[in-house]
Amino acid sequence: MTPSALPLGDPAPADGILPAQAAAGAQERKFSLYTHIPFCAVRCGYCDFNTYTATELGGGASQDAYAATAVREVEFAARAMAASGLPERKLSTVFFGGGTPTLLPAGDLSRILGAAVERWGLEDGAEVTTEANPDSVTLESLQELFDGGFTRVSFGMQSAVPHVLKVLDRTHNPERVPQAVAWAREAGLKVSVDLIYGTPGESLADWETSVRTALSYEPDHISAYSLIVEEGTKLAAQIRRGQVPNIDDDDHAVKYELADALLCAGGLRWYEVSNWSRTPADACQHNLAYWRGDDWWGIGPGAHSHVGGVRWWNVKHPTAYANRLDKGESPAAGRETLDADTREMERIMLTSRLSEGLATDTLSPTARKAVAGLIAQELVDPRKAFAGTLVLTLKGRLLGDAVTRALLD
Repeated sequence: MTPSALPLGDPAPADGILPAQAAAGAQERKFSLYTHIPFCAVRCGYCDFNTYTATELGGGASQDAYAATAVREVEFAARAMAASGLPERKLSTVFFGGGTPTLLPAGDLSRILGAAVERWGLEDGAEVTTEANPDSVTLESLQELFDGGFTRVSFGMQSAVPHVLKVLDRTHNPERVPQAVAWAREAGLKVSVDLIYGTPGESLADWETSVRTALSYEPDHISAYSLIVEEGTKLAAQIRRGQVPNIDDDDHAVKYELADALLCAGGLRWYEVSNWSRTPADACQHNLAYWRGDDWWGIGPGAHSHVGGVRWWNVKHPTAYANRLDKGESPAAGRETLDADTREMERIMLTSRLSEGLATDTLSPTARKAVAGLIAQELVDPRKAFAGTLVLTLKGRLLGDAVTRALLD
């Protein structure tokens, strides 16, 4: 998903050419594609992503024309990367996020994917995911996605409890989720389910119901994210006016611990702080590419990209995005080139979130000295730390920011 607020940065060149740093060592990094589909039937009250309902589009932008516009950015990206001296690499993962990608016809999503595969190719066994709302798919549409090259679908379930879904402004019927999961499996797709905990008014029993219900569908993967109240959202305004209670960090911690216990008992294991999979092969390979610092190009309005320490982001509105591409120009609104210190900070922050851990011999001497304190505070696994890998304990997962600060101070 793509946040609505864009960061500040340097101007991005209209030809999309990347600085020489981007190509350095590229052959050793994997290459992924993210495609942002910025359309939703209804804007959820908690959502701060760069999405638009049909009435918000205006300016000549349309869902019908979107696939053709996205294909133009695929073609632009291929030219820009080649002109920047990037080696030819096949795609290791592709991810369609939103918004609600499955508001577009399955044929449109397959058309965008097909253009990307034609330009770059796919590695053997490459993961190709689309997010979906349970009420935006049918057996036929999921079968068309599978036939078009998709391998995985991630359903936004969020909760199994109607009053919690109402606070989140989620419109799907919770009874629709098991049907959508069954259809996806029948079509041949792997299945992930997304949950949100800490919604105002959600009791611990409500959360347990949601986790147990998600497990009953026997998905390959479950993500559980704590609710973050973003400024400018409907939910933030409701909390400010006292219409719903504020979120509570202690409540989040208790619910995280419960989720981890239930998910582990249900046969899943954590591989990233907010993600659990049935087997290592079921982990979201696309998200792992982000956490491991690989390269990806982000297609779509507001989408972010990263290649070799160069990061850029596209203009937000679909109309401005389409106009740039119609003129043969980069849709990028700005970019930044990360220095060595920033790249190291991000490597530590992201890699430490993974169950595979952070190799202590890659840390600075100062950071290695901090490991003893992290062991004493029970934030990292002592046995694995002594063996040379920093892996968070359950307590460490709850206090991951403190671990990062200790390693960077």
